[in-house]
Amino acid sequence: MTNELRAQFAAVRTEVGKAVVGQGGAVTGLLIALLAGGHVLLEGVPGVAKTLLVRTLSRSLRLDTKRVQFTPDLMPGDVTGSLVYDGKAGEFEFREGPVFTNIMLADEINRTPPKTQSALLEAMEERQVSVDGVSRPLPEPFMVAATQNPIEYEGTYQLPEAQLDRFLLKLVLNLPERDDELQILDRSAAGFNPRDLAAAGVTPVLGPSELAEARASVATVSVSQDVIGYIVDLARGTRQSPSVKLGVSPRGTTALLNVAKAWAWLSDSDGVTPDHVQAMALPTWRHRIQLRPEAELEGISPDTILRSVMQQVQVPI
Repeated sequence: MTNELRAQFAAVRTEVGKAVVGQGGAVTGLLIALLAGGHVLLEGVPGVAKTLLVRTLSRSLRLDTKRVQFTPDLMPGDVTGSLVYDGKAGEFEFREGPVFTNIMLADEINRTPPKTQSALLEAMEERQVSVDGVSRPLPEPFMVAATQNPIEYEGTYQLPEAQLDRFLLKLVLNLPERDDELQILDRSAAGFNPRDLAAAGVTPVLGPSELAEARASVATVSVSQDVIGYIVDLARGTRQSPSVKLGVSPRGTTALLNVAKAWAWLSDSDGVTPDHVQAMALPTWRHRIQLRPEAELEGISPDTILRSVMQQVQVPI
């Protein structure tokens, strides 16, 4: 049964490839987040298929999906829902916001002020929304797939640190290689319409029951004490770096453990190895590290810090 589940996840990748050229790492990251029950932040300049990637993935899954375009005037209630007065009944009733779905596409999340961004905190962490003192559970599964442009772009806001920490992964989408860009233009010349995924032949291949079974299977992936110690040593290495103001927290170590287990499962491995940990360290931790101002002025990035730490920490045999 496990092999059948892996085959279904491979089929999802095939379906996404019908509309999205390249970005294989981002596709894998989204699938890992689904398996680990976390949220994903996709960062890249405009036009690298961030939104198309999430829309195509959603279509390849039998899961309810809603999209919210984050704008400067978006209010928290526009996301979570609000109380509306019903004149006929003479009372207030709660109208659900778009967060009540399985996959919420938060498009350009950093174009809205921090107050509205923070409205997602409870939903992402507790899987519920509280309005007027009443907590309302969100559907299961629930994942926020948010896109953002680099913060140095005009009209963007820095995401609150507390919200950044709620994202399991931060995936960076780069500009395509030449061959991929040629393929993109070939598809466009042949009539591909990114707004019509049905015409591209993208079909659902995996639903909630299969996802639940896969998550249960991921939970059985073994992790040795040596690998657990390796994750802890890597996290401590980030905290001790002279360029880092705030290193990876225990929440971050737990996140890397869960992500490494999901990647090991997708890779058809019975146990987590240091290779699995190293492969997922950057997307899991790059948004959880705060650099000192002088390090930022020198052009040092969190990815640079993480690569340096992985070179310094002894790898268990």
